[in-house]
Amino acid sequence: MRDLSHALGSGEPYPGDPPAAVTPHATMAADGYRVSAVACSTHSGTHIDAPSHLLADGRSLDAFDVSAFRFDAHVVDCTGYGPGDAIPVDRVPALDGHDMVVFNTGTAADWGRPEYYEHPHLSVAAAERCADAGCAVAVDAPSVDPTRTAPAGESSDAAAYPAHRALLGAGALIVENVTNLDGLPERVPVQAYPLPVAADGAPARVIAAP
Repeated sequence: MRDLSHALGSGEPYPGDPPAAVTPHATMAADGYRVSAVACSTHSGTHIDAPSHLLADGRSLDAFDVSAFRFDAHVVDCTGYGPGDAIPVDRVPALDGHDMVVFNTGTAADWGRPEYYEHPHLSVAAAERCADAGCAVAVDAPSVDPTRTAPAGESSDAAAYPAHRALLGAGALIVENVTNLDGLPERVPVQAYPLPVAADGAPARVIAAP
């Protein structure tokens, strides 16, 4: 098995989101046991977006059966695309029996640096092809859309996040901030289990089982 998850609390939050932190609450020296406090947004670290993230009537994560987080994934090498490039529709493979497309853009190498938020993203046509095939999408970047630096209230218009809207509107889950994709076979089982919360998203442990 291969872990495709960043450690929660590492890196930096998506612009405008609260940071994730794991801090001691009780210590062995002072209390004789350890308890930590975990604070994070629903989109911290490696995480899953549910349709309710951007759709007023979208389902939250608790509406999905646990089996919905197991995938037969097709890994696509998109490392030739640079910051701001839109990954075209012809990079989406023939989806014969697959229910997830994993886009390896190479962005994970910039985790923890400002450059991480300057990344390739899915074209609307590419997102729509995945959505039409009923496929979830995973990316090694902070978003399937360009990362926006404006406050949330200034970037929440209907035209914002078109790749998100295409996928989530079709009920397809989105897994963001994955890592460790290099060398994976083209076809691989992926499991992406989020925290069991009734929310618009949640941190997840994502693994590949070549």
